[in-house]
Amino acid sequence: MEHMLRIRSAATAVLAATAVTAPLLAAAPASAAPRHQGGLHIGYVQYDSPGRDSSSRTSVNGEWVNIHNNGRSAIQLKGYKLKDNTGYTYTFGSYRIGAGKTVKVRTGKGTNASGVRYWGRSWHVWNNTSDKARLIKPNGSQLDSCAWTTRDRGSKNCH
Repeated sequence: MEHMLRIRSAATAVLAATAVTAPLLAAAPASAAPRHQGGLHIGYVQYDSPGRDSSSRTSVNGEWVNIHNNGRSAIQLKGYKLKDNTGYTYTFGSYRIGAGKTVKVRTGKGTNASGVRYWGRSWHVWNNTSDKARLIKPNGSQLDSCAWTTRDRGSKNCH
């Protein structure tokens, strides 16, 4: 009988604790919302070109950053900047990224097309050991960033 009373007391304590904490738990998901619910952000960075780094077009273009628009409408990217820790900066010319679309910014040289822009550099920008890609608005404020270290193994999913 004493054993049953202890079990009932423990069960009552658990129920009381649950009643007190349940409202707190229900509120948790709002603060744990995904990082990018809508709008422009850095989606993925391939910072270590496959193979040995060289000045070849293939090697330099093996580095790239994806900028993704999670929003419901297109965004004009003219004046937006992509920067690294050293201060190397790519500035978008007139480019409209559609809702739900991604544009890949390749470090090297090439012909701009829908979904891809070329920085026009002859050598790599992104540091393989650690660096940070920053997406800067035309007004100079930082919109998003994505950092990495060697443990990320050459690429980083920034979601």
